[in-house]
Amino acid sequence: MAIRAQWSGPADVKSDFGAAVDFLADNRLVFDIAGNHFRLVVRVAYRHTRVLIKFIGTHAAYGKIDAETV
Repeated sequence: MAIRAQWSGPADVKSDFGAAVDFLADNRLVFDIAGNHFRLVVRVAYRHTRVLIKFIGTHAAYGKIDAETV
């Protein structure tokens, strides 16, 4: 879905993913995947239409990182 997305800001992402996404500082997003068994942390550059993957792993591994600095 992200490859075709035309996100101009967080509201657009929320519209597409609803409760499965949380927002952090510095345009970082945390996605709950597979019933919250996995987490995906990305940084979105809305202006440049780019998404940079910062972390993907289990919920347990996510608990050991700082999603705002990874």
